This record gives sequence, structure tokens and C-alpha cells, in this order.
Amino acid sequence: MDVKIDASWKELLKQEFAKPYFLQIVTFLRTERMANKTIYPPGSLIFNAFNSTPVEKVKVVLLGQDPYHGPGQAQGLCFSVPEGVTPPPSLMNMFKELQTDIGLPHPNHGNLTHWAQQGVFLLNASLTVRAAEPMSHAKIGWSSFTDTVIKKISDTRNNVVFLLWGKFAQEKQSLIDETRHLVLKAAHPSPLSAYNGFFGCQHFSKTNEYLVKNGIDPIDWKL
Repeated sequence: MDVKIDASWKELLKQEFAKPYFLQIVTFLRTERMANKTIYPPGSLIFNAFNSTPVEKVKVVLLGQDPYHGPGQAQGLCFSVPEGVTPPPSLMNMFKELQTDIGLPHPNHGNLTHWAQQGVFLLNASLTVRAAEPMSHAKIGWSSFTDTVIKKISDTRNNVVFLLWGKFAQEKQSLIDETRHLVLKAAHPSPLSAYNGFFGCQHFSKTNEYLVKNGIDPIDWKL
């Protein structure tokens, strides 16, 4: 299968694309489409996070669970929605924390592409989902792929900040070499848990402090 993905990632992950589990993902997605299932994001955006942030540009990894499952929301970048789409509650809570942490006003859109272009790798653990069915593709093999992605970043890069929000993301901590990278953990920004430790975590300022300390340009979090 010819995966349309940035050349740097294609080289780093070339062995994965030939493995049986990945071929099973491809077969599963084709079967879903033949059954007229609506899959998000659109095919051209499944690897948007990879195409927006080449390997050598990764400074921060923000891990989400699976794509938004409503029409027009998912764009292949975790937590992000295209301009013109109302930001979901978790994203709104991220903007609230940005305001209290570093004083940024709330943006008028939820498109995080500007972050991705600066080196914030916006990775969902599952890269696809069936419309209106959250986690519907969580067990088709994507976790094997994205776990490998996390470990490859850990093994081949230095001084990356990993933002692990919520129990699901924190379970990936074992994939990361903490002698080479910074891991920041907090509750998920969902309205169900944001008050249990996401608000006040100051991860945006802590990320930039670490990057600057290691001679890396900080992220401009303003959208």
C-alpha cells in the first residue's frame, strides 16, 4: 500500500507499513467503505499530523485518543477542528488553561495547524473512527502503529516534551525514555475531569521553559 505520508515518517516507519497488522488496518478500512460506512477523518487527512510535523521538527507530542466522530470535525490533528467548526468542550478547556497559564485570549477558532507547523505533533492513538461511534476503530490495529510512533520518537529524538493528559494517554508513558525527554502528566481537559488537575497544570508554560532550557525555540501557542 502506498501510504501518503511525509518522507521523513515514511523512512522512519517503513517496516511498519509492511507488517500484517498494518495490512489488516488497510483491509478493514476498505471493507468499511465498501459497506458505505462513513469514516473520519477523510482519507487525505488520516496522516495529517505526520504531514504537518516532519520527524525532525517534532518538539512536543500531544496525545489524543481517537478522532472526533461528528461531521466536519476531524482533521487528523488531535483536539483540533477546522475553522468554522465550533471547538468541542475539551478544546475550549485547553484554551481556558492557555489563558490562565500564559495570558492568551481565547481564539475565535479551534484549528491547531499553527501548533503542528511549529513542531507540536498532534497524534491520536487511533487515526480513524466510524461516524457517530467513538472508539469504533480502537481495536483494529492503530494502537500498535501509534505506540511504535511514540517509541520511535523517543528513541531517535532528544528533548521532546510529551503531554499525557488523562489515564489513556498516561498509559503510554512506558514507551518514553525519560532520561532524554520531559513527560508532563495531567487530567484530561474533558469537562468530566478538567477540574481534577488539568486546570492549573501550566503545561504550556512548562513546555516552553524546557524547550528554551535545551536551546530549542519555544512554541508560539497563539492561534
